Amino acid sequence: MVREGSSIDKALAVLEAIAEHHRITDIAAATGVSKSTVHRILQSLVEWGFARTDGNGGYEPGPRILTLAGRVMSRFDPARQAAVALRALHERTGFTTHFAIRSGDEAVYVEKLEGRRPYQMPSRVGMSLRLYSTAIGKAVLAQLDDDEVRAIVARTQPAKLTPNTVTGEKELLAHLVGVRAAGYAVDDEENVPGIRCVGAAVFDHTGQVLGGISISTLAMDLEPEALQELAPEVVSAAREVSLALGAPTTLTRR
Repeated sequence: MVREGSSIDKALAVLEAIAEHHRITDIAAATGVSKSTVHRILQSLVEWGFARTDGNGGYEPGPRILTLAGRVMSRFDPARQAAVALRALHERTGFTTHFAIRSGDEAVYVEKLEGRRPYQMPSRVGMSLRLYSTAIGKAVLAQLDDDEVRAIVARTQPAKLTPNTVTGEKELLAHLVGVRAAGYAVDDEENVPGIRCVGAAVFDHTGQVLGGISISTLAMDLEPEALQELAPEVVSAAREVSLALGAPTTLTRR
């Protein structure tokens, strides 16, 4: 619903509503704007190319929306959009904070904020990370269906990197059930000995998993139980990043 008397809010509400509703009556009900006002706004949107008639007495998004979206996405930098939430997570926890984006069968770090510790994590922006043995990677895998996970396992042939690494297909699928239920993934010295991480998935504007964020520290600084206590902070930050990237709010409540 929109604020009473705000013509700009009403126009934006109608523009957003035509993504899901086509009839003036339905748009009016969804926005709380009167049918006569909805009709006037739609006429203006049609003139501007942001809406068009569907040939059945209804309306749908117009070609100018796609043109505008294309221009925006060509300059869209996920790391820049995520910056505020990542900095806030870093400030709240004091640990090294990562943002990685999935690239095929792996993920790539696109942002890293070093923790307030007398040491540095070996990760760096541009570095690739495995999906099966990292917190971000497992958070990503948990958002895929089992068949896709099986295909990734078949292509990548997971190796035992540490005594804790989850490698077998059945073992990994069972592990991901727990990740889905929890809403986050933990890397308990599974990728690199002596390093623990907790990560959560990030979604893009289409509702697909884009990558994930995590916090990392030396195992000697944080026991597994304490790391899991920080998981809600990571999940909350991942939700903020997803919203900044335009993800549907229903997905960010997972």
